Amino acid sequence: MLPLNDDNPTEHTPVVTITFIVACCLVFLYQSSLPPAPGEAFVYQYGAIPSVVFGQAVLPPEVAMVPAFATMLTSMFLHGSWMHLIGNMLYLWVFGNNIEDIMGHARFVLFYVVCGVLAALSHALTDPTSTVPMVGASGAISGILGAYLLLFPHARVLLLAPVVGTTYVPAGIVLGFWFVMQLLNGGASIGSQGGGVAFFAHIGGFIAGMVLIGLFKRPEVRFFTPGRTRSWRY
Repeated sequence: MLPLNDDNPTEHTPVVTITFIVACCLVFLYQSSLPPAPGEAFVYQYGAIPSVVFGQAVLPPEVAMVPAFATMLTSMFLHGSWMHLIGNMLYLWVFGNNIEDIMGHARFVLFYVVCGVLAALSHALTDPTSTVPMVGASGAISGILGAYLLLFPHARVLLLAPVVGTTYVPAGIVLGFWFVMQLLNGGASIGSQGGGVAFFAHIGGFIAGMVLIGLFKRPEVRFFTPGRTRSWRY
C-alpha cells in the first residue's frame, strides 16, 4: 500500500521536508551516475557499517571519508534503488509536513536526525559484526510515522492499494498495520545474512519517534488530535 496524501492541512510551508527530499534525490542522482566500482565504494564510504560504527572493523584510509559515527547521518541520504528512494520520499512527503508544522523547522531537523541515528543503532545492534552498509532515510522517516500515529491517528490517508485502487483509511490503522508488519518481518529476518530491508531500523525509528514527540512538539499541540477535514479535488 502506498500513501498518496492525507486530509491533514498544514499552516506553514514544509521547507525542511522539501529540502530533505531534494537532497536525497540529488545524492541518488549522483550515486547513479557513478560506474559500478566507484558506486559501490561510495556506499561503503558513506553508508553505516555496524562493525565499523562499533569499532570492530576499520575501513581502508582511501575509503574512510568521514568518521564512523558520522556515517549514521550520511547514510540517511543514500538509497539502494529508485524504488527505495521513491517509497521513502513519498512517506516523508505525506507525513513529514505535518510533523514539521507542529514542531517548527529547527526542532524538526533535530528530531529527524536523532530518530535516524537511533534507528541506525537499532539495526546495528542486531548484528554488530556486520560489514554490510546500511543506507536510506527510512529510519528517520519511521520516527516521523511514530510521531504521526500519536498526534493524528484520526487523519484520513489516501492509499493506493492492489485490487482496491485508491481508498481513504484512518492514519491509525495505516501506521499501526505498517508497524506490525515491521515487527513480523523483523522477527523473521533474525539470523539472516547479507543485505535486505533493515526492519529493526524501522522498528527502532518508530519507537524513537513515539518516545521523543512529547519533547519536540509545541506545548499546545495535543496528542490524538481529532480529524480535520478539507475538500478533495480530482
